[in-house]
Amino acid sequence: MMLDVLEQTEREVITAIDDDGGLYPIGKLDAHVRNVPHLAVSVFVFNQGRLLLQQRADCKYHSGGLWANTCCSHPRWNESLPDCAVRRLEEEVGCAFPLTPFGKINYKAQVGKLFENETAHCFAGYVDDDTLPTLFNTDEVQAVRWQALAELRDDIQTDPDAFSPWIRIYIREHYDLISSAAAATAQ
Repeated sequence: MMLDVLEQTEREVITAIDDDGGLYPIGKLDAHVRNVPHLAVSVFVFNQGRLLLQQRADCKYHSGGLWANTCCSHPRWNESLPDCAVRRLEEEVGCAFPLTPFGKINYKAQVGKLFENETAHCFAGYVDDDTLPTLFNTDEVQAVRWQALAELRDDIQTDPDAFSPWIRIYIREHYDLISSAAAATAQ
């Protein structure tokens, strides 16, 4: 199974960023092996200030079994950021919500032998119903849960190894941005 995931990842073409800010196509795995800056999307779905978290499937090529925000991905070459966010929310978590852009986070993190070097465009959604999604893609996600942001911040401080590198960065370094999105979408 892991070989299939790596082969698929190797074939995917995402959007890299050159030194001058220009965009160009690059293989997804190549970008992560060579630490090439690239575009990403991060989706945060909120319910009454709580964030819908996903636990990444154990079979993911990196960060399997770790908790992360609702979903993350990379736009395909020539795919718009909003289209990617909507597509991946449905593909990973099995649901569709209106999404609103709310910020951009640049970060770098080593993930095993790979590197995340991303300009992550953030999108927020809000739902009134706190029923957990049950139609998530088990090749992508093994569990979901709602969690208050303050509690998430405490859990990341107490047990950082249970969380993906990017959600740790998002919460530690961009907590105000994310909590503002939670508050804005709750109104």
